[in-house]
Amino acid sequence: MTDCLFCGIVAGDVPAKIVREGARTVAFRDINPQAPTHVLVIPKDHHPTAAALAAADPELLAEVIGEAHRVAEGEGVAGTGYRLVFNTGDQAGQTVHHVHVHVLGGRGLNWPPG
Repeated sequence: MTDCLFCGIVAGDVPAKIVREGARTVAFRDINPQAPTHVLVIPKDHHPTAAALAAADPELLAEVIGEAHRVAEGEGVAGTGYRLVFNTGDQAGQTVHHVHVHVLGGRGLNWPPG
């Protein structure tokens, strides 16, 4: 999509601090981190939500989650705990409508948030 911020990152047109890149995924640091580790993992293909991705390509959704775990390992938070968050829709706080999972860790994450 031409007007999608994350598609711009995938294309290399928008700068990002890339943490990991695979054949079908990209992981990069959030520009407004909410925890010491706050990385977004996205599929390179545009899908607006996790539900849309699950319907279109469940194997790619599994790959995104696997990459999120590898990010947690690389960031040193896999052993102590980390949170994966998919925001779906405006009321849930989704501001970029390209599916992405937040990998959060590095401090205690109380529940419920907010």
